[in-house]
Amino acid sequence: MASGKPYKGKQGISFRDKINNPYRVSKSKDTNRRSNATIKRLALYKSSGIIRDRDGKPIGGDLVSTKPDAGVKRIAPDRRWFGNTRVVGAKALEEFREEMSSRVHDPYTVLMKAKKLPMGLLSDPYTRARANLLTTESFETTFGKNSRRKRPRLGAAFADIKSLAKHTQKATKDYEEKKEDGSSGLGEMAIPVGGSIEKIFEKGTSKRLWKELYKVLDSSDVVVQVLDARDPMGTRSKKLERELKTKEKRHKHLVFVLNKCDLVPTWCTRRWVRLLSQEYPTLAFHASITNPFGKGALIQLLRQFATLHQDKQQISVGFVGYPNVGKSSIVNTLRKKKVCNVAPIPGETKVWQYITLFRRVFLIDCPGVVPPSGDNHLQCVLKGVVQVEKIEDPSQYIIGVLESVKREYLERHYEVIGWNGPEEFLTMLARKTGKLKKGGEPDFNNTARKVLQDFQRGRLPYFVPPPHEEQTAGTGGADEAKEKRITIQAAGGIKVEQLFDKVRPKSKFLPQDNQDPALRGENLDEDEDLAIEGEDYQEGKEEEEGLSANKKRKKRRRRRAGKDKLLQRILGD
Repeated sequence: MASGKPYKGKQGISFRDKINNPYRVSKSKDTNRRSNATIKRLALYKSSGIIRDRDGKPIGGDLVSTKPDAGVKRIAPDRRWFGNTRVVGAKALEEFREEMSSRVHDPYTVLMKAKKLPMGLLSDPYTRARANLLTTESFETTFGKNSRRKRPRLGAAFADIKSLAKHTQKATKDYEEKKEDGSSGLGEMAIPVGGSIEKIFEKGTSKRLWKELYKVLDSSDVVVQVLDARDPMGTRSKKLERELKTKEKRHKHLVFVLNKCDLVPTWCTRRWVRLLSQEYPTLAFHASITNPFGKGALIQLLRQFATLHQDKQQISVGFVGYPNVGKSSIVNTLRKKKVCNVAPIPGETKVWQYITLFRRVFLIDCPGVVPPSGDNHLQCVLKGVVQVEKIEDPSQYIIGVLESVKREYLERHYEVIGWNGPEEFLTMLARKTGKLKKGGEPDFNNTARKVLQDFQRGRLPYFVPPPHEEQTAGTGGADEAKEKRITIQAAGGIKVEQLFDKVRPKSKFLPQDNQDPALRGENLDEDEDLAIEGEDYQEGKEEEEGLSANKKRKKRRRRRAGKDKLLQRILGD
Protein backbone atom coordinates (compact mmCIF):
# COMPACT_ATOMS: atom_id res chain seq x y z
CA MET A 1 0.00 0.00 0.00
CA ALA A 2 1.33 3.44 -0.86
CA SER A 3 2.52 5.74 1.92
CA GLY A 4 1.02 9.14 2.71
CA LYS A 5 -2.10 10.59 4.29
CA PRO A 6 -5.29 8.57 3.90
CA TYR A 7 -7.71 9.54 1.18
CA LYS A 8 -10.80 10.87 2.95
CA GLY A 9 -14.07 11.10 1.15
CA LYS A 10 -17.45 12.16 2.52
CA GLN A 11 -17.65 9.08 4.74
CA GLY A 12 -13.96 8.69 5.82
CA ILE A 13 -11.50 6.46 3.95
CA SER A 14 -12.71 5.30 0.59
CA PHE A 15 -11.46 2.23 -1.22
CA ARG A 16 -12.93 3.15 -4.58
CA ASP A 17 -10.87 2.21 -7.56
CA LYS A 18 -9.86 5.73 -8.65
CA ILE A 19 -6.51 6.82 -9.93
CA ASN A 20 -6.23 9.64 -7.38
CA ASN A 21 -7.00 7.37 -4.40
CA PRO A 22 -3.88 5.80 -2.79
CA TYR A 23 -6.11 3.38 -0.82
CA ARG A 24 -7.91 1.99 -3.80
CA VAL A 25 -8.23 -1.79 -4.04
CA SER A 26 -7.27 -3.26 -7.36
CA LYS A 27 -7.97 -6.80 -8.45
CA SER A 28 -4.77 -6.92 -10.48
CA LYS A 29 -1.37 -7.26 -8.83
CA ASP A 30 -0.32 -3.67 -9.53
CA THR A 31 2.33 -2.29 -7.14
CA ASN A 32 3.13 0.92 -9.03
CA ARG A 33 0.44 3.02 -7.40
CA ARG A 34 0.58 6.76 -6.96
CA SER A 35 1.53 7.97 -3.53
CA ASN A 36 -0.22 10.76 -1.67
CA ALA A 37 2.61 13.21 -2.52
CA THR A 38 2.33 12.36 -6.21
CA ILE A 39 -1.43 12.89 -6.12
CA LYS A 40 -1.01 16.32 -4.49
CA ARG A 41 1.65 17.35 -6.99
CA LEU A 42 -0.54 16.40 -9.95
CA ALA A 43 -3.45 18.27 -8.39
CA LEU A 44 -1.24 21.35 -8.08
CA TYR A 45 -0.59 21.27 -11.81
CA LYS A 46 -4.34 21.46 -12.46
CA SER A 47 -5.02 24.28 -9.97
CA SER A 48 -5.47 27.79 -11.29
CA GLY A 49 -3.19 29.33 -8.65
CA ILE A 50 -5.19 32.51 -7.94
CA ILE A 51 -8.99 32.83 -7.96
CA ARG A 52 -10.29 36.32 -8.72
CA ASP A 53 -13.72 37.96 -8.63
CA ARG A 54 -15.35 40.09 -11.31
CA ASP A 55 -13.23 43.13 -10.43
CA GLY A 56 -9.97 41.12 -10.58
CA LYS A 57 -9.39 41.10 -6.85
CA PRO A 58 -7.77 37.87 -5.52
CA ILE A 59 -10.25 36.05 -3.31
CA GLY A 60 -8.72 32.58 -3.03
CA GLY A 61 -6.50 29.92 -4.48
CA ASP A 62 -3.43 27.94 -3.51
CA LEU A 63 -1.09 30.89 -4.02
CA VAL A 64 -3.07 33.43 -1.97
CA SER A 65 -2.44 33.87 1.76
CA THR A 66 -5.38 33.46 4.11
CA LYS A 67 -4.05 36.07 6.58
CA PRO A 68 -5.64 39.53 6.30
CA ASP A 69 -3.51 42.40 5.01
CA ALA A 70 -2.22 44.63 7.80
CA GLY A 71 -2.29 47.72 5.61
CA VAL A 72 0.22 50.58 5.31
CA LYS A 73 2.18 51.56 8.43
CA ARG A 74 2.99 55.21 9.05
CA ILE A 75 5.67 56.74 11.29
CA ALA A 76 5.11 59.98 13.14
CA PRO A 77 7.28 62.79 11.70
CA ASP A 78 10.18 63.71 13.97
CA ARG A 79 13.51 65.45 13.29
CA ARG A 80 15.36 62.90 15.43
CA TRP A 81 14.84 60.25 12.75
CA PHE A 82 17.05 62.22 10.36
CA GLY A 83 19.74 63.61 12.73
CA ASN A 84 22.97 62.17 14.11
CA THR A 85 22.51 59.35 16.57
CA ARG A 86 25.77 60.04 18.47
CA VAL A 87 27.76 63.26 18.61
CA VAL A 88 31.28 63.67 20.01
CA GLY A 89 33.06 66.91 20.72
CA ALA A 90 36.56 67.89 19.66
CA LYS A 91 37.99 67.56 23.19
CA ALA A 92 36.43 64.16 23.79
CA LEU A 93 37.61 62.99 20.37
CA GLU A 94 41.19 64.06 21.13
CA GLU A 95 41.14 62.21 24.46
CA PHE A 96 39.73 59.15 22.73
CA ARG A 97 42.49 59.23 20.11
CA GLU A 98 45.26 59.55 22.69
CA GLU A 99 43.89 56.73 24.83
CA MET A 100 43.19 54.33 21.98
CA SER A 101 46.48 55.00 20.18
CA SER A 102 48.35 53.66 23.22
CA ARG A 103 46.02 50.69 23.71
CA VAL A 104 45.15 49.53 20.21
CA HIS A 105 48.58 47.91 19.64
CA ASP A 106 48.99 46.66 23.22
CA PRO A 107 48.94 42.82 23.26
CA TYR A 108 48.01 42.84 26.96
CA THR A 109 44.76 44.77 26.36
CA VAL A 110 41.59 43.39 24.78
CA LEU A 111 38.73 45.44 23.36
CA MET A 112 35.64 43.44 24.29
CA LYS A 113 32.91 45.43 22.46
CA ALA A 114 33.86 47.64 19.52
CA LYS A 115 30.43 48.15 17.94
CA LYS A 116 29.73 51.55 19.51
CA LEU A 117 33.28 52.92 19.33
CA PRO A 118 34.16 55.17 16.37
CA MET A 119 37.33 53.29 15.40
CA GLY A 120 37.38 55.09 12.05
CA LEU A 121 38.12 58.40 13.83
CA LEU A 122 41.44 57.21 15.27
CA SER A 123 43.44 58.48 12.30
CA ASP A 124 42.85 61.42 10.00
CA PRO A 125 41.65 60.50 6.51
CA TYR A 126 44.54 60.47 4.08
CA THR A 127 43.71 62.07 0.75
CA ARG A 128 46.14 61.24 -1.99
CA ALA A 129 47.31 64.27 -3.92
CA ARG A 130 46.48 64.12 -7.59
CA ALA A 131 49.58 64.15 -9.76
CA ASN A 132 49.44 66.88 -12.37
CA LEU A 133 51.24 65.14 -15.23
CA LEU A 134 50.39 67.76 -17.82
CA THR A 135 52.76 70.23 -16.21
CA THR A 136 55.74 67.91 -16.72
CA GLU A 137 54.80 66.32 -20.03
CA SER A 138 52.09 67.78 -22.21
CA PHE A 139 49.71 65.71 -24.29
CA GLU A 140 51.11 66.95 -27.61
CA THR A 141 54.68 65.91 -26.79
CA THR A 142 53.63 62.47 -25.55
CA PHE A 143 51.10 61.34 -28.17
CA GLY A 144 50.55 62.12 -31.82
CA LYS A 145 52.89 63.18 -34.61
CA ASN A 146 54.87 65.59 -32.45
CA SER A 147 55.55 62.99 -29.70
CA ARG A 148 59.13 62.81 -28.52
CA ARG A 149 60.81 59.69 -27.22
CA LYS A 150 61.73 59.84 -23.54
CA ARG A 151 65.48 59.74 -23.14
CA PRO A 152 66.62 57.05 -20.66
CA ARG A 153 68.65 58.16 -17.66
CA LEU A 154 71.64 55.84 -17.51
CA GLY A 155 73.59 57.70 -14.84
CA ALA A 156 77.24 58.61 -14.55
CA ALA A 157 78.43 55.01 -15.03
CA PHE A 158 77.12 54.99 -18.62
CA ALA A 159 77.84 58.57 -19.60
CA ASP A 160 80.45 57.59 -22.20
CA ILE A 161 82.22 54.55 -23.62
CA LYS A 162 85.14 54.70 -21.17
CA SER A 163 82.94 54.69 -18.07
CA LEU A 164 80.86 51.85 -19.54
CA ALA A 165 83.99 49.75 -20.19
CA LYS A 166 85.29 50.46 -16.68
CA HIS A 167 81.98 49.41 -15.10
CA THR A 168 81.93 46.20 -17.17
CA GLN A 169 85.46 45.23 -16.12
CA LYS A 170 84.62 45.78 -12.45
CA ALA A 171 81.44 43.68 -12.66
CA THR A 172 83.35 40.88 -14.42
CA LYS A 173 86.07 40.92 -11.77
CA ASP A 174 83.54 40.75 -8.92
CA TYR A 175 81.77 37.85 -10.61
CA GLU A 176 85.02 35.91 -11.04
CA GLU A 177 85.91 36.42 -7.36
CA LYS A 178 82.52 35.06 -6.29
CA LYS A 179 82.94 32.15 -8.67
CA GLU A 180 86.34 31.26 -7.20
CA ASP A 181 84.98 31.43 -3.66
CA GLY A 182 82.01 29.29 -4.65
CA SER A 183 79.57 31.69 -3.02
CA SER A 184 76.24 32.63 -4.53
CA GLY A 185 75.19 35.42 -2.22
CA LEU A 186 72.81 33.22 -0.19
CA GLY A 187 74.63 33.68 3.13
CA GLU A 188 77.63 32.34 4.95
CA MET A 189 77.22 28.79 3.70
CA ALA A 190 78.50 28.52 0.14
CA ILE A 191 76.95 26.30 -2.49
CA PRO A 192 79.58 24.59 -4.67
CA VAL A 193 79.92 25.85 -8.22
CA GLY A 194 77.85 23.72 -10.54
CA GLY A 195 75.99 22.17 -7.60
CA SER A 196 72.26 22.21 -7.01
CA ILE A 197 70.19 22.90 -3.93
CA GLU A 198 69.15 19.70 -2.16
CA LYS A 199 65.44 18.96 -2.01
CA ILE A 200 65.65 18.28 1.71
CA PHE A 201 66.04 22.02 2.32
CA GLU A 202 62.68 22.65 0.65
CA LYS A 203 60.88 20.68 3.37
CA GLY A 204 58.53 22.73 5.50
CA THR A 205 57.85 25.27 2.75
CA SER A 206 55.29 23.42 0.62
CA LYS A 207 51.86 24.85 -0.18
CA ARG A 208 50.19 21.95 1.60
CA LEU A 209 51.84 22.85 4.92
CA TRP A 210 50.96 26.53 4.48
CA LYS A 211 47.33 25.54 3.89
CA GLU A 212 47.42 23.54 7.12
CA LEU A 213 48.86 26.56 8.94
CA TYR A 214 46.16 28.91 7.67
CA LYS A 215 43.50 26.38 8.68
CA VAL A 216 44.86 26.45 12.22
CA LEU A 217 45.05 30.26 12.28
CA ASP A 218 41.48 30.63 11.03
CA SER A 219 40.16 28.10 13.57
CA SER A 220 42.07 29.36 16.63
CA ASP A 221 41.06 32.00 19.13
CA VAL A 222 44.46 31.84 20.88
CA VAL A 223 47.64 31.23 18.87
CA VAL A 224 50.62 29.80 20.78
CA GLN A 225 53.91 30.27 18.94
CA VAL A 226 56.40 27.71 20.24
CA LEU A 227 60.03 28.90 20.30
CA ASP A 228 63.24 27.00 20.97
CA ALA A 229 64.78 28.35 24.18
CA ARG A 230 68.28 27.82 22.74
CA ASP A 231 67.59 30.28 19.90
CA PRO A 232 64.26 32.10 20.41
CA MET A 233 64.80 34.82 17.82
CA GLY A 234 66.01 32.31 15.23
CA THR A 235 62.84 30.23 15.58
CA ARG A 236 60.50 33.22 15.67
CA SER A 237 58.24 33.88 12.69
CA LYS A 238 57.72 37.57 11.93
CA LYS A 239 55.48 36.67 8.99
CA LEU A 240 53.09 34.90 11.35
CA GLU A 241 52.97 37.90 13.68
CA ARG A 242 52.23 40.25 10.77
CA GLU A 243 49.46 37.91 9.65
CA LEU A 244 47.82 38.10 13.08
CA LYS A 245 47.86 41.92 12.94
CA THR A 246 45.67 42.06 9.84
CA LYS A 247 42.10 43.29 10.00
CA GLU A 248 40.61 39.79 9.85
CA LYS A 249 42.79 38.29 12.64
CA ARG A 250 43.59 41.17 14.96
CA HIS A 251 41.10 39.85 17.53
CA LYS A 252 43.15 36.68 18.08
CA HIS A 253 45.55 36.41 21.02
CA LEU A 254 49.23 35.54 20.52
CA VAL A 255 51.31 33.86 23.23
CA PHE A 256 54.99 32.86 23.17
CA VAL A 257 56.10 29.58 24.77
CA LEU A 258 59.84 29.00 25.25
CA ASN A 259 60.13 25.22 25.03
CA LYS A 260 63.24 23.18 25.92
CA CYS A 261 64.14 25.54 28.76
CA ASP A 262 65.93 22.62 30.43
CA LEU A 263 68.70 22.88 27.80
CA VAL A 264 69.77 26.43 28.72
CA PRO A 265 70.88 28.07 32.00
CA THR A 266 68.18 29.45 34.27
CA TRP A 267 69.34 33.05 33.98
CA CYS A 268 69.10 32.84 30.17
CA THR A 269 65.49 31.61 30.34
CA ARG A 270 64.59 34.34 32.83
CA ARG A 271 66.01 37.14 30.67
CA TRP A 272 64.47 35.84 27.45
CA VAL A 273 61.05 35.68 29.13
CA ARG A 274 61.42 39.23 30.44
CA LEU A 275 62.59 40.49 27.04
CA LEU A 276 59.87 38.82 24.95
CA SER A 277 57.15 39.71 27.47
CA GLN A 278 57.52 43.33 26.42
CA GLU A 279 55.85 42.40 23.11
CA TYR A 280 53.60 39.40 23.86
CA PRO A 281 52.79 37.21 26.89
CA THR A 282 55.66 34.73 27.23
CA LEU A 283 55.98 31.52 29.25
CA ALA A 284 58.86 29.11 29.80
CA PHE A 285 58.07 25.43 29.30
CA HIS A 286 59.68 22.02 29.56
CA ALA A 287 57.70 19.32 27.75
CA SER A 288 57.63 16.10 29.74
CA ILE A 289 54.74 13.83 30.67
CA THR A 290 56.34 12.80 33.98
CA ASN A 291 58.30 15.90 35.09
CA PRO A 292 57.13 19.05 33.23
CA PHE A 293 57.76 22.72 33.94
CA GLY A 294 55.32 25.49 33.10
CA LYS A 295 52.35 23.16 32.62
CA GLY A 296 50.30 24.71 35.43
CA ALA A 297 51.06 28.25 34.25
CA LEU A 298 50.00 27.48 30.66
CA ILE A 299 46.80 25.71 31.77
CA GLN A 300 45.98 28.62 34.07
CA LEU A 301 46.49 31.05 31.19
CA LEU A 302 44.21 29.04 28.87
CA ARG A 303 41.52 28.80 31.56
CA GLN A 304 41.55 32.57 32.00
CA PHE A 305 41.31 33.07 28.23
CA ALA A 306 38.24 30.81 28.25
CA THR A 307 36.76 32.89 31.10
CA LEU A 308 37.50 36.06 29.14
CA HIS A 309 35.42 34.79 26.19
CA GLN A 310 32.23 33.87 28.00
CA ASP A 311 30.18 34.63 24.89
CA LYS A 312 31.69 31.60 23.10
CA GLN A 313 30.80 28.00 23.79
CA GLN A 314 34.45 26.96 23.50
CA ILE A 315 37.80 28.38 22.45
CA SER A 316 40.47 26.76 20.30
CA VAL A 317 44.20 27.08 20.98
CA GLY A 318 46.53 26.52 18.01
CA PHE A 319 50.20 25.57 18.44
CA VAL A 320 52.38 26.82 15.57
CA GLY A 321 56.09 27.27 14.97
CA TYR A 322 59.18 25.87 13.30
CA PRO A 323 59.60 22.11 12.82
CA ASN A 324 61.10 20.17 15.73
CA VAL A 325 60.47 22.84 18.39
CA GLY A 326 58.16 20.57 20.43
CA LYS A 327 54.58 21.53 19.55
CA SER A 328 53.23 17.97 19.75
CA SER A 329 55.22 17.34 22.94
CA ILE A 330 53.54 20.32 24.62
CA VAL A 331 50.11 18.97 23.66
CA ASN A 332 51.00 15.55 25.09
CA THR A 333 52.26 17.22 28.26
CA LEU A 334 49.02 19.15 28.73
CA ARG A 335 46.97 15.96 28.25
CA LYS A 336 49.44 13.90 30.35
CA LYS A 337 49.35 11.11 27.79
CA LYS A 338 50.35 10.48 24.20
CA VAL A 339 47.68 11.93 21.91
CA CYS A 340 50.04 13.17 19.15
CA ASN A 341 52.89 11.35 17.46
CA VAL A 342 56.26 12.75 18.50
CA ALA A 343 59.78 12.06 17.25
CA PRO A 344 63.20 13.75 17.57
CA ILE A 345 63.16 14.47 13.83
CA PRO A 346 61.42 17.34 12.01
CA GLY A 347 58.30 16.74 9.96
CA GLU A 348 56.66 14.08 12.14
CA THR A 349 53.29 15.92 12.21
CA LYS A 350 51.75 15.86 8.72
CA VAL A 351 48.24 17.32 9.21
CA TRP A 352 46.48 19.41 11.83
CA GLN A 353 44.78 17.60 14.71
CA TYR A 354 42.06 18.59 17.20
CA ILE A 355 42.50 17.52 20.84
CA THR A 356 40.11 18.18 23.72
CA LEU A 357 41.77 19.65 26.81
CA PHE A 358 38.70 20.76 28.78
CA ARG A 359 35.02 21.07 28.05
CA ARG A 360 35.50 24.60 26.72
CA VAL A 361 39.14 24.46 25.59
CA PHE A 362 40.36 22.61 22.49
CA LEU A 363 43.96 22.25 21.30
CA ILE A 364 45.06 22.22 17.64
CA ASP A 365 48.39 20.66 16.70
CA CYS A 366 49.85 22.15 13.52
CA PRO A 367 52.67 20.85 11.30
CA GLY A 368 55.91 22.79 11.43
CA VAL A 369 56.31 25.47 8.76
CA VAL A 370 59.52 27.26 7.81
CA PRO A 371 58.74 30.90 6.92
CA PRO A 372 60.83 32.75 4.31
CA SER A 373 63.43 34.37 6.59
CA GLY A 374 66.54 34.32 4.38
CA ASP A 375 68.29 31.57 6.35
CA ASN A 376 71.08 29.72 4.58
CA HIS A 377 71.54 25.96 4.61
CA LEU A 378 73.84 26.01 7.61
CA GLN A 379 71.31 27.89 9.73
CA CYS A 380 68.54 25.50 8.66
CA VAL A 381 70.62 22.51 9.78
CA LEU A 382 71.51 24.08 13.13
CA LYS A 383 67.90 25.05 13.80
CA GLY A 384 66.85 21.45 13.28
CA VAL A 385 64.35 22.03 10.48
CA VAL A 386 65.86 19.35 8.20
CA GLN A 387 66.56 15.67 8.78
CA VAL A 388 70.27 14.98 9.10
CA GLU A 389 69.87 11.45 7.72
CA LYS A 390 68.79 12.80 4.33
CA ILE A 391 71.60 15.33 3.83
CA GLU A 392 73.97 14.23 1.09
CA ASP A 393 77.17 15.81 2.47
CA PRO A 394 76.73 16.57 6.20
CA SER A 395 80.46 17.10 6.81
CA GLN A 396 80.33 20.61 5.29
CA TYR A 397 78.03 21.77 8.11
CA ILE A 398 80.31 20.70 10.98
CA ILE A 399 82.01 24.09 10.94
CA GLY A 400 78.77 25.63 12.24
CA VAL A 401 78.73 23.25 15.21
CA LEU A 402 82.36 24.01 16.05
CA GLU A 403 81.65 27.75 15.95
CA SER A 404 78.45 27.51 18.03
CA VAL A 405 79.53 25.04 20.74
CA LYS A 406 82.45 25.85 22.99
CA ARG A 407 85.58 23.74 22.71
CA GLU A 408 85.36 22.58 26.35
CA TYR A 409 81.92 21.04 25.77
CA LEU A 410 83.06 19.17 22.66
CA GLU A 411 86.16 17.82 24.40
CA ARG A 412 84.13 16.70 27.40
CA HIS A 413 81.40 15.03 25.36
CA TYR A 414 83.49 13.25 22.71
CA GLU A 415 86.77 12.95 24.69
CA VAL A 416 88.71 14.30 21.70
CA ILE A 417 91.48 16.78 22.50
CA GLY A 418 93.92 18.79 20.39
CA TRP A 419 92.08 19.17 17.10
CA ASN A 420 92.36 22.15 14.77
CA GLY A 421 89.66 22.58 12.15
CA PRO A 422 86.60 20.51 11.22
CA GLU A 423 88.46 17.96 9.11
CA GLU A 424 90.91 17.07 11.87
CA PHE A 425 88.06 16.94 14.40
CA LEU A 426 86.08 14.49 12.25
CA THR A 427 89.19 12.39 11.63
CA MET A 428 89.98 12.03 15.34
CA LEU A 429 86.35 11.37 16.25
CA ALA A 430 85.93 8.77 13.49
CA ARG A 431 89.01 6.86 14.64
CA LYS A 432 87.86 7.00 18.26
CA THR A 433 84.33 5.76 17.52
CA GLY A 434 85.41 3.22 14.90
CA LYS A 435 83.58 4.79 11.97
CA LEU A 436 86.08 3.80 9.27
CA LYS A 437 85.90 2.82 5.61
CA LYS A 438 87.95 0.27 3.73
CA GLY A 439 91.64 0.77 4.21
CA GLY A 440 91.16 2.50 7.58
CA GLU A 441 90.02 5.82 6.10
CA PRO A 442 87.69 7.84 8.36
CA ASP A 443 84.00 7.96 7.43
CA PHE A 444 83.31 11.69 7.48
CA ASN A 445 79.62 11.51 6.54
CA ASN A 446 78.47 9.12 9.28
CA THR A 447 80.62 10.86 11.87
CA ALA A 448 79.24 14.27 10.88
CA ARG A 449 75.67 12.94 11.04
CA LYS A 450 76.28 11.76 14.59
CA VAL A 451 77.61 15.18 15.62
CA LEU A 452 74.69 17.03 13.98
CA GLN A 453 72.19 14.71 15.65
CA ASP A 454 73.77 15.37 19.04
CA PHE A 455 73.57 19.11 18.38
CA GLN A 456 69.92 19.05 17.30
CA ARG A 457 68.81 16.82 20.19
CA GLY A 458 70.44 18.94 22.88
CA ARG A 459 73.29 16.64 23.87
CA LEU A 460 75.82 19.39 23.17
CA PRO A 461 75.39 22.45 25.44
CA TYR A 462 74.56 25.45 23.29
CA PHE A 463 72.42 28.59 23.64
CA VAL A 464 72.16 32.09 22.21
CA PRO A 465 72.49 34.62 25.06
CA PRO A 466 69.88 37.38 25.17
CA PRO A 467 70.99 40.93 24.36
CA HIS A 468 72.29 42.88 27.32
CA GLU A 469 69.69 45.26 28.75
CA GLU A 470 71.37 48.55 29.60
CA GLN A 471 69.91 50.10 32.72
CA THR A 472 70.17 53.82 33.35
CA ALA A 473 69.21 53.73 37.02
CA GLY A 474 72.14 52.38 39.00
CA THR A 475 72.09 48.61 39.53
CA GLY A 476 68.68 48.02 38.01
CA GLY A 477 70.01 45.28 35.73
CA ALA A 478 71.52 43.36 38.63
CA ASP A 479 68.31 43.62 40.65
CA GLU A 480 66.26 42.28 37.76
CA ALA A 481 68.72 39.46 37.17
CA LYS A 482 68.30 38.34 40.79
CA GLU A 483 64.53 38.00 40.43
CA LYS A 484 63.43 34.42 40.95
CA ARG A 485 59.76 34.93 40.09
CA ILE A 486 58.32 36.66 37.03
CA THR A 487 54.66 37.62 36.73
CA ILE A 488 53.15 37.52 33.24
CA GLN A 489 50.12 39.77 32.91
CA ALA A 490 48.11 38.98 29.80
CA ALA A 491 45.00 40.49 28.28
CA GLY A 492 42.00 41.31 30.42
CA GLY A 493 43.94 41.40 33.71
CA ILE A 494 45.17 37.80 33.35
CA LYS A 495 48.17 37.10 35.58
CA VAL A 496 50.43 34.05 35.57
CA GLU A 497 53.49 33.58 37.78
CA GLN A 498 56.50 31.35 37.12
CA LEU A 499 59.21 30.36 39.59
CA PHE A 500 62.39 29.74 37.60
CA ASP A 501 64.30 28.13 40.47
CA LYS A 502 62.36 24.93 39.76
CA VAL A 503 64.01 24.60 36.34
CA ARG A 504 66.77 22.01 36.45
CA PRO A 505 68.99 22.18 33.33
CA LYS A 506 70.02 18.78 32.01
CA SER A 507 73.28 19.98 30.51
CA LYS A 508 76.26 20.79 32.73
CA PHE A 509 77.52 24.24 31.79
CA LEU A 510 80.76 25.97 32.61
CA PRO A 511 80.73 28.29 35.65
CA GLN A 512 80.92 31.40 33.46
CA ASP A 513 77.91 30.19 31.47
CA ASN A 514 75.90 29.42 34.60
CA GLN A 515 76.04 33.04 35.77
CA ASP A 516 74.26 36.06 34.35
CA PRO A 517 76.75 38.50 32.75
CA ALA A 518 74.92 41.34 34.52
CA LEU A 519 76.06 39.93 37.89
CA ARG A 520 79.70 39.25 37.02
CA GLY A 521 82.17 41.25 39.07
CA GLU A 522 79.47 42.83 41.24
CA ASN A 523 81.38 42.03 44.44
CA LEU A 524 84.18 39.83 45.70
CA ASP A 525 81.86 37.28 47.29
CA GLU A 526 80.38 36.40 43.93
CA ASP A 527 83.87 36.06 42.42
CA GLU A 528 84.76 33.65 45.20
CA ASP A 529 81.56 31.71 44.57
CA LEU A 530 82.46 31.56 40.88
CA ALA A 531 85.89 30.12 41.73
CA ILE A 532 84.28 27.56 44.04
CA GLU A 533 81.86 26.60 41.27
CA GLY A 534 84.84 26.12 38.95
CA GLU A 535 86.50 23.79 41.44
CA ASP A 536 83.25 21.87 41.89
CA TYR A 537 82.90 21.61 38.12
CA GLN A 538 86.44 20.19 37.79
CA GLU A 539 85.87 17.76 40.67
CA GLY A 540 82.58 16.65 39.15
CA LYS A 541 84.32 16.10 35.83
CA GLU A 542 86.99 13.96 37.51
CA GLU A 543 84.29 12.04 39.38
CA GLU A 544 82.49 11.35 36.11
CA GLU A 545 85.70 10.03 34.57
CA GLY A 546 86.27 7.86 37.65
CA LEU A 547 82.71 6.53 37.51
CA SER A 548 83.09 5.69 33.83
CA ALA A 549 86.32 3.81 34.61
CA ASN A 550 84.60 1.89 37.42
CA LYS A 551 81.76 0.95 35.08
CA LYS A 552 84.24 -0.42 32.56
CA ARG A 553 85.94 -2.52 35.27
CA LYS A 554 82.59 -3.92 36.40
CA LYS A 555 81.70 -4.87 32.81
CA ARG A 556 85.01 -6.72 32.43
CA ARG A 557 84.44 -8.61 35.68
CA ARG A 558 80.94 -9.64 34.56
CA ARG A 559 82.28 -10.90 31.25
CA ARG A 560 84.98 -12.91 32.99
CA ALA A 561 82.48 -14.34 35.46
CA GLY A 562 80.17 -15.30 32.59
CA LYS A 563 83.01 -16.99 30.73
CA ASP A 564 84.03 -18.91 33.87
CA LYS A 565 80.46 -20.14 34.42
CA LEU A 566 80.18 -21.23 30.79
CA LEU A 567 83.51 -23.08 31.05
CA GLN A 568 82.40 -24.86 34.23
CA ARG A 569 79.17 -26.00 32.54
CA ILE A 570 81.10 -27.37 29.56
CA LEU A 571 83.57 -29.23 31.82
CA GLY A 572 80.73 -30.50 34.01
CA ASP A 573 78.90 -31.94 31.01
